[in-house]
Amino acid sequence: MEKITLTVPASRVLSGRALAGVVGSGDMEVLFTADPSQTLTINITTSVDNSRGRWEALFNRLQTVSSLPAGTLTIHDFGATPGVARIRIEQVFEEVSHA
Repeated sequence: MEKITLTVPASRVLSGRALAGVVGSGDMEVLFTADPSQTLTINITTSVDNSRGRWEALFNRLQTVSSLPAGTLTIHDFGATPGVARIRIEQVFEEVSHA
């Protein structure tokens, strides 16, 4: 198991909390809690060792295609593909934007 913490600039403020996915499914679980800060803090627990570069690349790509909200994102990854990871992350951001 590897624990990774990333911090990226946020470009929008939301309120609320959201959950997407279930780690027990062999997939991943993503929880988001909004706050009024200027950053998005990402806490990742993954079963895939040495995956920091993959996560950094995913969030760099997300920053270029969408505005990331301020808050804390907690990810419990059980080897999900980058595509599934992106879908789960986008799901929580969409859910909390409608809260």
